[in-house]
Amino acid sequence: MDIYAALLRGINVGGHNKLPMSTLINILEGLGAQSVKTYIQSGNVVFQCKEVDTIEFANAISLEIEKKCGFAPKVLLLTADDLDNAIDENPFPVPEGDASALHLGFLAAEPENVIIEKLTSLKTESEHYCLTPKVFYLYAPDGVGKSRLAAAAERIIGVDMTDRNWNTVCKLREMVENL
Repeated sequence: MDIYAALLRGINVGGHNKLPMSTLINILEGLGAQSVKTYIQSGNVVFQCKEVDTIEFANAISLEIEKKCGFAPKVLLLTADDLDNAIDENPFPVPEGDASALHLGFLAAEPENVIIEKLTSLKTESEHYCLTPKVFYLYAPDGVGKSRLAAAAERIIGVDMTDRNWNTVCKLREMVENL
């Protein structure tokens, strides 16, 4: 059995796209997942499953959620290696104290023809970023909610992205290791 982390985008935010974690667990188990564990209510889940095509399985999860809940969230499925690599390749020092200033934007596909100058023009003096083929790393010490770079990154990069802070990514890794 392989281990995966599914990152669902835009669920249980501001009272919209409500998806109880018990429903998500049932959906995944119905698709063949085992040992399903969720982390917080915002769409972070790890599980074991036979080897799957990550794009097809992510689409299957989204379709099942739509059937049961009436909306189809974007789902990004990472292998345990994908998660490890994203953490290991982090180019920034982890901030002492509150590591939530460091964010990883997981990309649904490798970006093409990104105009880096547009990204750079939006960053503040205190922000730093690094774009890799699979992850957009952003250090935003003043908060991503205030960051023009964070707000525009997905549009400029040109591929779907779902963002998690460093604390969440590390917790997901811990959950994967405990499966």
